[in-house]
Amino acid sequence: MLLFIILLATDILSFLVLKEHLYRSSRTGFIVASIIHLVLSIWLWITYISVISWKGPFDTPQNVDNQMKLTGLISAVVATRGLIIITHYLGRLFRIKEKSYIRSLTNLGLISASFYFTILAISFITKFNYKTEELTISIKDLPEEFDGLRVVHISDLHLGGFNSRPEKVNELVELINGLNPDIIINSGDFVSYGWRELAGFDTVLAKARSRYGNFAILGNHDIGTYIPEQTEEGIDENLTKMRELIKSSGYVLLENKYSEIKIGTKKLSVIGVSTGGRFPDITHGSIVNATSGMGSSDLLIAICHDPDQWEKEIVGKTNIHLTLSGHTHAMQMGIHTPYFKWSAAKYIYPNWNGIYVEGDQYQYVNRGAGVLIPFRIWMPPEITVINLKSGDM
Repeated sequence: MLLFIILLATDILSFLVLKEHLYRSSRTGFIVASIIHLVLSIWLWITYISVISWKGPFDTPQNVDNQMKLTGLISAVVATRGLIIITHYLGRLFRIKEKSYIRSLTNLGLISASFYFTILAISFITKFNYKTEELTISIKDLPEEFDGLRVVHISDLHLGGFNSRPEKVNELVELINGLNPDIIINSGDFVSYGWRELAGFDTVLAKARSRYGNFAILGNHDIGTYIPEQTEEGIDENLTKMRELIKSSGYVLLENKYSEIKIGTKKLSVIGVSTGGRFPDITHGSIVNATSGMGSSDLLIAICHDPDQWEKEIVGKTNIHLTLSGHTHAMQMGIHTPYFKWSAAKYIYPNWNGIYVEGDQYQYVNRGAGVLIPFRIWMPPEITVINLKSGDM
């Protein structure tokens, strides 16, 4: 009900601002602005009605797509209108005795709102413009058999967000295959809510090929706890379906366990822990339990969806060489250049994107390939290529 009131109030008040500000000074400008206002209002109300009237399973891709579109429209349209309304009526408050308003303040609101809307519109269009990040890390005493090993790391697909752009999943797979991976690792969050988002995309993901195998874990969104009014039975059903679909997507699913790869006479162990819960109460499996019964390995790679687990359980406490994580999305906004990176995510997650090193242990945090909100502002989706080589830093 509150959202309905906000949508209605911003719809009416923003139109009244346009009428008062433009009608007498520029009839043409008022007509153009009114048409744009009407089109955005129709789009917004159709999406809102689609969301509140939905009767099927919550994780149906169509509903997830509508939920995401509504979030985007609120972020772009409602927030823009709110800015215009605030600046205009603030100007009226300052001129209340004159029964007028400050035109320059309203103009400032309109210009600022247009700039903000344009940024969001561009970031909405470019949210699936993948960027490949390639780096080389040196691992002390790395066996010759693993020298030059290429690990391709993806994370946080949130496949419900691809409902209106399914070809972008095909593009992702083609890009991965073009990188000639020896190992593909997916650090979780295939979906945002439930298994229905992954259904149908499994056959596409299964086309991603690597030399020694594809490995994945469950992220906290994969469990099914984000579905409203979810039950224990619903979680169990979701997990059963997710396991089946991840397997048919071509992955070895590591749920708090490890898998071994023999290359020549040497052994590589991939360790995976599942993540659950909802922010800020994230839970995850134990690295100790996941490695129970594991013998010695020449190279250890851990997959932990939550990057905080590296500091809590791995670095300085185990002999794991490389940990691959995701989860943060780098908040899908910030500054990303070859020389400088910044996101507000750093104030929540100390390790929020990129490579982190302590002694002979490494962690890489991937920004994710998908989206939870339907735009990325200067923080592109990521495919990571890690080349391993023998030697010291």
